[in-house]
Amino acid sequence: MQTIEIEQLTGLAQASAAVTAACHCNGESLAAWRAIPMSLRQDRLEEVGFLFDDPYDEPTFAEYHPAGTHYDSDTAPIAPRFYPYNRCAVVRCLDCGRCYLRYNEAGGYFTELRIRALQPELIVDAAPK
Repeated sequence: MQTIEIEQLTGLAQASAAVTAACHCNGESLAAWRAIPMSLRQDRLEEVGFLFDDPYDEPTFAEYHPAGTHYDSDTAPIAPRFYPYNRCAVVRCLDCGRCYLRYNEAGGYFTELRIRALQPELIVDAAPK
C-alpha cells in the first residue's frame, strides 16, 4: 500500500465531496471521528493508502486545533502530520467512491476502529514544531 501525500489526499477529498449519490456509507454523519457504525459495510471499503510511511514508527500524539476545535468536532482540521491522522488509512467506498479516514484507536483496555469523512475544506498541511 502506498503513502498518500497532501496533494493526492486533497484530490481524493475533492472527488469524494463531488459524489452526490445516496449510499450505505453515508447513511449516518461521519463529519467527526466516531466508532464505525454497524450500518457501514466494511467489506465495501477498499484501502487506498496510508498517511504514514513506517507502520513501526511512533508518531506524535499531538493534535492540531488552532481555532479551538477538538478531536470530535465536525470542523476539526484534517492535519496529516498530527494525531490521529498520522495513524490513518484512506479508504474508499466501492459502491459510490466516497473516501474516509480510518484508524484503530487503542485505549488502555480496548481497541476500536474509528472513521471520519475526508472533507477537502478541512485539509491542512501543517508541520509539527
